[in-house]
Amino acid sequence: MNTNDYIYKLAVAGVQSLIPYKGGKPIEELERELGLSYIVKLASNENPMGIGQKALAAIQKASADLALYPDGNGYRLKQALAEKYAVDANQITLGNGSNEILELLARAFLTPEHEVIFSQHAFAVYPIVTQAVGARAVVVPAVNYGHDLNAMLASVTEQTRLIFIANPNNPTGTLLSQVDVERFIAALPDTVICVLDEAYFEFVSGAASADASAEAINSIDWLKSYPNLIITRTFSKAYGLAGLRVGYGLSSPQLADILNRVRQPFNNNALALAAAEAALDDVEHLQKTLQTNSQGMQQLTDGFKALGLAWIPSSGNFVSVDLKQPGQPIYEALLRKGVIVRPVGNYEMPNHLRISIGTLVENQIFLDALISILADV
Repeated sequence: MNTNDYIYKLAVAGVQSLIPYKGGKPIEELERELGLSYIVKLASNENPMGIGQKALAAIQKASADLALYPDGNGYRLKQALAEKYAVDANQITLGNGSNEILELLARAFLTPEHEVIFSQHAFAVYPIVTQAVGARAVVVPAVNYGHDLNAMLASVTEQTRLIFIANPNNPTGTLLSQVDVERFIAALPDTVICVLDEAYFEFVSGAASADASAEAINSIDWLKSYPNLIITRTFSKAYGLAGLRVGYGLSSPQLADILNRVRQPFNNNALALAAAEAALDDVEHLQKTLQTNSQGMQQLTDGFKALGLAWIPSSGNFVSVDLKQPGQPIYEALLRKGVIVRPVGNYEMPNHLRISIGTLVENQIFLDALISILADV
């Protein structure tokens, strides 16, 4: 045993047993490992269109002042968000990605005496932020890979303080109806904070605008009625700013005030603030992103159908496919062909792989590689 291993025992109990979050494999890492020159990454739900021109121009302009601290309050971005969503700026909390908002909620509202409820197959950060502060995680079994709201409501006790609802859910892509979600929030005690994680909501709204049968997300309307509700969203997905890490929470002014008490004053850098403000105004880039996503989703699911594979219908910019066999070996075989996807065995989905929607060319490279691998199995 290493003589320095005693350090682990000095950490708080929840952290001692934490398994760190593992993101999608970086392109550079695979290049180093296999010496490949061309790699397709469909692992982290990033925007295959990249950053928009308006955001890029804003970054170039803001780079002239990098010797100065950024606006710790994020005034301009908050004003832009407030105008877009018809809320007051004091209802907004800015985060280093929406992940930070989840962490702020845990720090501000949880103690080891509290419980946190979330669904099986839900985002891996929920148990991490819960366990890090020593609170107890209550994981409710999923139904058809989605949230069982009735069972989650039945799990609420006097110790429950936070509930995480991902809509659409990651990594399954399942979507709850607006009626069911509002009914759930209305039934919660005032002492329970509902965290409605809408990191992928633009893709749902985009689908609704193109298909009259699809349901748009209008959860912001609920903030007037439920002061214990917070909605978290991000610029990492549809807006193509994953590398800059900008997210935000929309809530009652009182809840936002609590979060801003524990938020670090410069948690968003100057380039991120400028890019996010510009991206919010770049409607053309967003529409191209949604169109690419819709086409790519159809391309991938057509490919799965041709292979006789089932998939979980997804409302995000990714889709999880059931390989009918352990996914890890297929994932590793894809790596050797220069294609990075996401194994989801850690989500209790060992036979699935989650595929981010790429460009039409990237999607076809993945499908061709998958066809070749499955033919050899």
